[in-house]
Amino acid sequence: MPSSTTSWTLPWRGLGLSSNLNAGDQPHPYRLLDEEPGLFDFVEYSAPLSFEEMKEHATLFPEMHRRLPQVPVLFHPVHLNLYGPELEPPEALAELDAHARTVGSRWVGNDVGWWHAGAQAFPGYLYISPPLTNEGLQDCAAHALHAQSMLSVPLALENPAVLARRGDMHVLEFMARLQARTGLPLLIDLGHLLSYQLSAELPLEAGLDGFPLDRVIEIHIAGGVVTRRGSRRFYVDDHTQPVREELFGLLDQVLPRCTSLRAVTFEGDGHPPEVALLTLRRLRQLVPRQEREPLLLTPARAEPPPLGNVSRPWELFDLGHGARRPVASDDVEGSVAETDFRLAVVAEQLDRDFPLSRLLLAGSREGLLAFTSSSEFRELFEGSGRSLGHTFLSFARRRLREQPDDGAAAALSFETFLPTAMQLPVLPPNPGQVGLVDDARVGTFPADLTELVYAARSLRRHLTGRAWASGTLEVSGLESLAQTARRAVSRPWRFAVRRKRGGGLEVQTAPPGLIELLRSLAKAPLPEQEIAPSLLAEALWRGLARRG
Repeated sequence: MPSSTTSWTLPWRGLGLSSNLNAGDQPHPYRLLDEEPGLFDFVEYSAPLSFEEMKEHATLFPEMHRRLPQVPVLFHPVHLNLYGPELEPPEALAELDAHARTVGSRWVGNDVGWWHAGAQAFPGYLYISPPLTNEGLQDCAAHALHAQSMLSVPLALENPAVLARRGDMHVLEFMARLQARTGLPLLIDLGHLLSYQLSAELPLEAGLDGFPLDRVIEIHIAGGVVTRRGSRRFYVDDHTQPVREELFGLLDQVLPRCTSLRAVTFEGDGHPPEVALLTLRRLRQLVPRQEREPLLLTPARAEPPPLGNVSRPWELFDLGHGARRPVASDDVEGSVAETDFRLAVVAEQLDRDFPLSRLLLAGSREGLLAFTSSSEFRELFEGSGRSLGHTFLSFARRRLREQPDDGAAAALSFETFLPTAMQLPVLPPNPGQVGLVDDARVGTFPADLTELVYAARSLRRHLTGRAWASGTLEVSGLESLAQTARRAVSRPWRFAVRRKRGGGLEVQTAPPGLIELLRSLAKAPLPEQEIAPSLLAEALWRGLARRG
């Protein structure tokens, strides 16, 4: 931090709502405020460290900037490593500092974890939590003090989410020691705390007595899911889920004890506005709108120690992604639960671009482990410059060379080709005309995958329904999908494709008459009276066509 900084003055921020600053995401924070003024007091957002990069991708930035005088913001970077094998480069921290100062974020907070490697974020931003040991503490202190030394605003340290027990310290003891060693303020995430307490089979309040709650300047509360595996229960952090009742009770309990508190943030990413309203109204009762005296915070003067990597973070990476199988000293049940969660996120992300190929080549747990244990996956985080999708493509091509499969090869070739089809231009319709919607196209492929596209969708529904009843996903049923893929016929196949709201592409098969209409609309919009009413109705219903 600049040597001239002798203290920080932190204003009261009150109750906040988190956002990724994309206008299409729910909930839209500013619409909520327009509908119910005073519902919350500030917006906390996650974005890349670079302000310019954030502006380029954050479609809500213009509105955020315009409303800064009335609705202040806090920057929650999440792209900041506070654990891992390498310290953040000085240029990245300089961008973070400039970003925070530009938007007026009076502090930044981040989970103590390893978020990215080789300029690539871990899938789903599922960071690697440090081991709760003296070695992990030493490495995290090096990261935190290095980051703070280059920031002109305070860095608040957030307790990480924990699935597998690694180390003898309680997570609150770990955070208390990290705070004492660095002098930095704390951000307590109540859901993350619940994740540790369940994993360690402890009461929710365990460890709070003696914890420096007076150093907490912000509290996070968010949704999650509790699941049982054997004798253990695990909390999976998922902001799209409702807030659990235990967390409301814990918030009520700790609020009076956090005497330096400046903000309470509801991380409601993905909640429809009517659901977010219910939670925010309840939180408003616990965090009423008010004014408080500013908090004077004295910065730490500790020198950053060298990063020794004595906690061996790459070994934790391999364990978390299944490249190393857990042994008795690893907390086997917790490690398996963590790996399964990571595999589920990887599958979800791959299914956006490779819904057919992923099922055919990595449809089972073993198939997903083969991918996350592969050299291609590891290279993704060693500066390969590839995306997760391109990494899977390399992995899939290698597997097909080793074990040829005409059906899977055709599916992979098709899904690799799909983005090209989306590059074709589409003319907008004028009044009285009908044209394709902006995010739909019509394509042609040399193998007819009509039955495979249908079978994949039908089989997902079938196996998911049975899993709800039996508690087990019967992936052996994927063999029928492979059979369908192998009998695809080589002939020109026309299909429709549209971009899905959550990302990825959706292929739609259609009868010949509808496909011919869509092909005509792809060339140019048509007068509505020239289109058969039944075909027009179906094209509109499918979301592939629109009136001018």
